[in-house]
Amino acid sequence: ILTTWEAIPGGSKIVKRDGRKLLVQPSLLFPEDNSAAQVYRYELNVHHQLKARLLDIGAVVQIVRETSLTPEDFLVEGRPPARRVQDPASLAWNLSTTAYFKAGGRPWKLADVREGVCYIGLVFKMDATKPQAGNACCGVQMFLDSGDGLVFKGAVGPWYSSSSGEFHLSHDAAKDLISKVLRTYARDHGSAPKEVFIHGKTYFGEDEWAGLSESVSAKTNLVGVRITDAGDFKLYGPSTTPALRGTACQLNRRRGYLWTRGFAAQLNTYAGREVPNPLDVRIDSGESELLQVMRDIMGITKVNFNACIFAEGYPVTLRFADAVGEILTSDPISSDLPPLPFRHYI
Repeated sequence: ILTTWEAIPGGSKIVKRDGRKLLVQPSLLFPEDNSAAQVYRYELNVHHQLKARLLDIGAVVQIVRETSLTPEDFLVEGRPPARRVQDPASLAWNLSTTAYFKAGGRPWKLADVREGVCYIGLVFKMDATKPQAGNACCGVQMFLDSGDGLVFKGAVGPWYSSSSGEFHLSHDAAKDLISKVLRTYARDHGSAPKEVFIHGKTYFGEDEWAGLSESVSAKTNLVGVRITDAGDFKLYGPSTTPALRGTACQLNRRRGYLWTRGFAAQLNTYAGREVPNPLDVRIDSGESELLQVMRDIMGITKVNFNACIFAEGYPVTLRFADAVGEILTSDPISSDLPPLPFRHYI
């Protein structure tokens, strides 16, 4: 469905910061302010709000701004463009490819992938109405060797710790969430996966990992992988080009650096402006060969069908974690959502 809409002033006299405070601690003297603050239970971003509202009916949507399609219509003499847009060729490629993907097609498929392997990215998003309790919504993104993905929404609970600055599930919540993923995988494939790699940005807690492990059968090898930026670590060489994309530096059997950004020999170019930083890849829990873990991560940096990017810096399991988390919490009315394909969220 193609449609247009115009922005309509909401009329609320309470700013977002004050509205969120009133949701946590309502005013006793001015009950009308409490009513006006209810709008902040919902995500104000129209993109996230629209996608969240359509999850219940399973609708897929692509939002395009008019300034992207006809930027020349919004130019004002003497002023710079209202926003920066892509060149026409890139815009046409991205729109057509992502539309094909959201219609159920697969723009491309990875070669030499390992069958029977499941990649899971943990998703967390703070509950803005109860931040003091550390409440957050949890979810997971499951991706297969084809690049197809499903998103599962978990429970809201006190998953955030202000002392450590990290999110961790309880034993039961972790077990329940991953059990949903594995049941869906077995239903669609007729058997359990051979290997399951769980990607996260923090370490896995003992109770959290115990719950995850209990949800996996003895036939499945479960591995927890922590993926973060390596900070300002740089690699320099004698040539004028940066490190090759795919370069790996193994520090020990469980930790290494992986350059997912860098010079692409096939294209004879580097799509960047600065010396690229690597990812810090650690096998936090379970057992696997580190170089194989890195090869898998390299593969799933190439399946961003939404932006149609040739080589992402982050694997798709974590690339959209923040965006998916925001959509999961955009509409408090939608609670018990079935597993939906990844294309509903991007």
